[in-house]
Amino acid sequence: MRSAILLFLALPLLALPLLAGDEPQIELRPVATLLELPVAITHAGDSRLFITLQRGRVMVLEGGVVRETPFLDITSRVSCCGERGLLSVAFHPRYAENGFFFVYYTDVVGDLVIARYSVSADPNRADPASRVPILTIEHRQFGNHNGGQLQFGPDGFLYIGTGDGGGCGDPFNAGQSLNTLLGKMLRIDVDSGALYAVPPSNPFVSTSGARPEIWAWGLRNPWRFSFDSVTGDLWIADVGQAVVEEVNFQPATSPGGENYGWRRMEGSRCFVPPVSGCGPLPPSCNDGSLTLPVLEYGHADGCSVAGGYRYRGTSNVRLRGSYLYGDYCSGQIWAGRQAFDGSWTSSLLVDTPLMISTFGEDMNGEVYVADHRSVNGAVYRIVDVAPLLPRRRAVGR
Repeated sequence: MRSAILLFLALPLLALPLLAGDEPQIELRPVATLLELPVAITHAGDSRLFITLQRGRVMVLEGGVVRETPFLDITSRVSCCGERGLLSVAFHPRYAENGFFFVYYTDVVGDLVIARYSVSADPNRADPASRVPILTIEHRQFGNHNGGQLQFGPDGFLYIGTGDGGGCGDPFNAGQSLNTLLGKMLRIDVDSGALYAVPPSNPFVSTSGARPEIWAWGLRNPWRFSFDSVTGDLWIADVGQAVVEEVNFQPATSPGGENYGWRRMEGSRCFVPPVSGCGPLPPSCNDGSLTLPVLEYGHADGCSVAGGYRYRGTSNVRLRGSYLYGDYCSGQIWAGRQAFDGSWTSSLLVDTPLMISTFGEDMNGEVYVADHRSVNGAVYRIVDVAPLLPRRRAVGR
C-alpha cells in the first residue's frame, strides 16, 4: 500500500480564489497502521485520537503510537460484519468532568443499540461495567442500512443517524414514516430523564403519531455526518441505492424537520426501483416539501459515500472552508466548496487505493481518513504539501 499519494487539482472559486500554481497537493500521511476494520475516528477534547474498530474495540492513538490495550472492548456484545458492528463513539461535551461517552453498535441479534459508558481511573481505559443502554431500535430483518454515526451538536444534544432498516428500496417505507426511528436523524438530551429526554424544540414533539426523537427524516443510510466546528451547520452524507450518492446540508439556524427525500427521491432524482423489483414506485416525487442535496455524484465515481468534515484546521490553508468527503468503492476524495452565489460545487482532490470507511477530526480541526481493511487497515492524516505562493497585490486605484 502506498503511504503517500499525490495529485494536483484546482478547487472552485470561493472568497479567496486560487491563483495559477497555487493548487493543493495532497499527501496522505499514515498515523496508525495494522488496524482491523477501522470505521470511526474521533477525539475527546485532547490530543488523543480514538479509533473505532468494527468488531467491537476502540483503540487510543497517542503520541504517534496506538496503545496495545483497547480503550473499550465490547466484542462479545457486537454482531459483525458487513454493515454491522461497533460503528462509532461520541464523547460527552463535558467528558473531562463526567467521563461519559456513548457508543453505537448492532447487538448479537442485529438491533441498533446506543449505550453510555464511563472512563475508569485510567484515562486510557473505559470501565466495562459502567454500561447503561439508553436506546435500542429493532433492526433484525436485514443486516444492512444501520446508519451508525453519533455526534454531539453545538447545542449539547446527541444526534444519531439511523438507516432505513435495510433491504432494497426501503420495503418498510421507513424513510417517509414518522412513526419509526429508522431512516432518520434523531436528537436526544442525554443529560435529562431516566435514560434520556426529548428536547422540547424537536420538530415533531407535537405531531400525533410521530416519534418525538426525530430531528430530520427521508434518509436511506446516513453512514457519516458531521457538524461544522465554526458555524454549527450539519452535513449528512447519505448512501444511495442504484444511481446517486448524496450529501445533504442543514444550516445551524434550522429548526429541524427537513425531509431529505428517500424513498421518494434518490439524490435529486425521482426514485425508480430496479427491474428486479424491490418495492413499489412512489406515488409522487418532489412536491416542494423535500430538501435536495447540495452535493451528489453518480455510480460511475463510486458506490458508497463516506461523509467527512468541513475543514477548519490551520495546517492546510488551501483547504479552509472545503467540505472533504470520499467514496468507499472508488477511493476518491473530493473537496466541496461554496461559490459566491451560495451554490456548492465539488472537485476531485485525490484518487487513492483506499477503501474509505470514514473521516475524522482532531481537536485542532485537522482531518483524517480511514482505510477499511481487515488486516492492514490504517488511518491517514490529510496534508497539503504544496508550498504557499505569495499573493499578488492588485494594481490600480
